[in-house]
Formats: sequence, structure tokens, C-alpha cells
Amino acid sequence: MKPMITVVSLGPGSEELLTLQSIKALENAENLILRTARHPVAEYLMAQGHAFADFDALYDQFEDFDDMHAEMARRLWQEATSGPVTYGVIDAASDESVKALQSTLPKGAQVTILPGVTLCDARLSQLPPDFAHAGSLRILPAMTAAGSPHDPRTPVMITEIWQGVLAGDIKLWLSDLYDDEMPIVFFPSAVEKKSAAKVIPLMELDRQKVYDHTVCAYIPAAPMKARRRYCFEDLVEILDILRGPGGCPWDREQTHESLKKYLIEEAYETGGAIDEGDPDHIADELGDVLLQVVFHAAVGKAHGTFAIQDVTSAICSKMIYRHAHIFGDDHCATAEEVSDNWERLKKMEKGLTTQASVLADVSKGLPALMRASKVQKKAAQVGFDWDTALEALPKVTEEAQEVLEELNQQRDPAEELGDLLFACVNVVRLCGLDAEEALKNATEKFIRRFTAMENAIILDGKALKGLTLSEMDVYWNCVKAAQKSDAASR
Repeated sequence: MKPMITVVSLGPGSEELLTLQSIKALENAENLILRTARHPVAEYLMAQGHAFADFDALYDQFEDFDDMHAEMARRLWQEATSGPVTYGVIDAASDESVKALQSTLPKGAQVTILPGVTLCDARLSQLPPDFAHAGSLRILPAMTAAGSPHDPRTPVMITEIWQGVLAGDIKLWLSDLYDDEMPIVFFPSAVEKKSAAKVIPLMELDRQKVYDHTVCAYIPAAPMKARRRYCFEDLVEILDILRGPGGCPWDREQTHESLKKYLIEEAYETGGAIDEGDPDHIADELGDVLLQVVFHAAVGKAHGTFAIQDVTSAICSKMIYRHAHIFGDDHCATAEEVSDNWERLKKMEKGLTTQASVLADVSKGLPALMRASKVQKKAAQVGFDWDTALEALPKVTEEAQEVLEELNQQRDPAEELGDLLFACVNVVRLCGLDAEEALKNATEKFIRRFTAMENAIILDGKALKGLTLSEMDVYWNCVKAAQKSDAASR
């Protein structure tokens, strides 16, 4: 006997909304199981003398809904080994336990789904006139809604809000997208007699008296001007408006070349915000970086070269490919193994067959110190490197001596100065430090000491311009010693 399960959509209310096909299936069921007995149709079945089982007890046993749905499917298939099972849910098209049934279909088994009036269809017909719906609509069961990506420009019907805690989760999720005072439509339990839709502020979604599987909430579309919270799609739309007919003259004139400096500036300003450790400032600066990405995509779209979907597709494809230990069959147990695998996949992806080609692939657009460090790391991958900073340090002295010779001979020292900087980067790298950060910190220290030196000179009634370098050195050394002593005492 092959396992057979017939899924019946019980609909959003009493038996009056059942189809004739569904009524016959329920009345003729040999083994009837309802997802929940807290439904008006359950009362009708009991009144007609039809016995049934339900899964209500599972709601208190499971914290993870996916596990609960899997358990429902497991029990249903187990029951189906003894004979046909009829399974009643509110809406078969959106029910997660039905999806679990279909995904665990045993060999030779059969699932038949009977259509019915959906919970969403019934609720849409009850919307107040001010919320009349037309066009696209997103339908989300409450148990899978919270945290899912959502565009607030699209209306959404949240179905099956069966408990207050779940309503609270939904409210917190929506509060990241909409204002707390935004009017929404709340549909009370269909089990309650004469229940009617009511308009409430979003913040009161989890403050209602009764929740069960027939409770729904309709959140209308919210245009940008009606919100104080925005999403990625809003930013894309803003750029389209600014660069469209009647948009901003400055934004319409920009090109990849004219915008390049802003992208670099915003990236550095984000780095500065990270150094400050201020989360709000970091978020603000990351927004500026994101603007530049979307701006370049808008320019590309205008010229027909690429659009924002090409940008997101490129990075998503790259992340999936280079994380083969997550999305593929590779295995990496440590961060070091992940890094090695990343490099291996990157070489394959770019067709880099020699280590020299790997070095040449390091972007010339990087700051010089950063690029030097990355090139050195690539060379170190094949053993072309010192073991320690102590071994690399004599090279700095050697390069400094060559600079001295060029200066003594009154020749251009540019090439040797570059070698000196490159050697210094090597020592910094082998110390486990970042050359950019090291130089930045040194510059900041210089500014602090220079400021302290100048203040000391002013306190003595003197001026910088009136002193020789040797005289300034006296103040400089005093400041330097004082700052080192202060640092040591801390």
C-alpha cells in the first residue's frame, strides 16, 4: 500500500467557506488529522460527529518551527503507512508543514492538495475602504515572516498570528521598516463571533486580546515620503529619481571617473569612523560608501553597461564560489585553511597559473604601502620571504645606505627611496602590523608632539619662526621625553 495524504484547505472561517470538494473529503476521511483544533471548522466537524486528531500539543513542545513542521510531516507519513490520511490546514498553499510533507515525500507516496478559499483572500475582501488593495501583494505566514527581506513599498499580509509572542516578533521586524505609528489593519480571530477588521498603529500589533491561527495583519505599502526608515531599494529609487528627467543637474552629470575620488574618500572616512568606535558614525559612513556603489550602478545603467543587479550578482557569485567549504564539497576546519582555499579558488577563477601573475594581479589602485604589503604576502606564499622581522631589518639599513650614496653623488634618489620604503614595509609586515596603520599612527604622534612643542615655546614667550632648528630640537626632545615618561607611567 503506497502512502497517500490528502491536504484540505479549511479556509479562514466557518464551514460556509469550505468548497464542496473539501466538505466531501472531510466527511469521508478514514483518518482525519487537523493541524490545529482551534478553528471554526473543527466545531462543525465535532457537531457532525466526525472524529479527528490534531497537532496542537506540538506547539508547546518545539521552540524551532522548522523542527515542528518536520515532526508534523514525520507523523503524517507514519500514519499514512496504515492507510490514507486526510490533513486539514488553514491554507494549503502557504502552510509550512505541507511544504515539509512535500519535501519528505517517500518513494511511491502521493500528496493531493485540495484548493480552497485562502485566509488572505477572505481578509482582503474585508479591508476598510481607505486600505483598498490593488496590484502586487506579498503573503507571509507569521512563523516565517520575522527577519525575512521585505520591500516596504509592497503591501504585505501576515497570516496565522497564533500567539502574542509571535505578534511581538513580527512587530519588531516591521519596526525596522516602518514607523511605529503607521496605521495597519488587524483582523481578529475568525473564531470570535462578529469579529471585524480594525485599524491600529503598528506598535499595538502585539497588544490585542486574542491570537490564533485565523488572526492576520495587513500592512499597506508605504512610499518613501511616508517613512523615516528606508531600505536598499529606496536608495536605488532615489538615485533613479535624481538622475532621471527633471532630476538633479549635478547628479545627472556624474561619470565613473568623476565619482572615483568620492568612493575612495568615503572608504577612508569609514575607516576613521571605525577607529573612533562610534556605531552611529560607522553606520553613517557606510551609508556614504553604499551611496557610491549605487551611484556607479546608476551611471552604468544609464549607459547600458551594467546595473545594480549585476553588482550584487557578481559579489554573490564570488562569495558562493570562494566559500566552497560552505556552499560546495570542500572542507575547511580552520580560518587558515579557509584563507588558503580562498587563494586557491581565486587563482583558478582568474586563471593565474604562475606566482608572478598572482603578484601582478594585486590592484594598482591600492595605496602604495598597502599594495607593497600585499605583494610581499603573495611572494611569501612560495617561500620568498624572511622568517622574522629581525632578519629583514638589515635590508632597511642597506637600502638607507644606498639612498645616502645617491644623495652624496647628487643623483636622483627616487628609486632607492622606494626600495627603502619597500624594505620598511617588509619589517612592519613581519612584525604582524599594518604599514598604513603604523604610518598613520606615527603621523598622529608627530602632530601631537609638534603641538606640545609649539605650546611650550609660546609659554616661554617665543615664536616658532624666531627659533633655529637646534633651538626647536631642545623643546622637541623635552616634549618627547615627557610623553614617553607619561606613557610608561600608564
